Amino acid sequence: MTAPSTNIEKQKKRHRPALLGMAAVVIFAGVLLLGYLTVLAERGTPANDVSGEIAVEPSQ
Repeated sequence: MTAPSTNIEKQKKRHRPALLGMAAVVIFAGVLLLGYLTVLAERGTPANDVSGEIAVEPSQ
């Protein structure tokens, strides 16, 4: 069931701020994801350190 009279132009005008806000949130989340993946890539284990040993400090 639809509304008896719908003004499409008025609805476009009313929904524009909400749609722009949602788009901004999606873009912001994408930037955060890329930053997070960049940090993970930078903290990766160096290729020459594949021994798998854990350094343990001796107790005193």
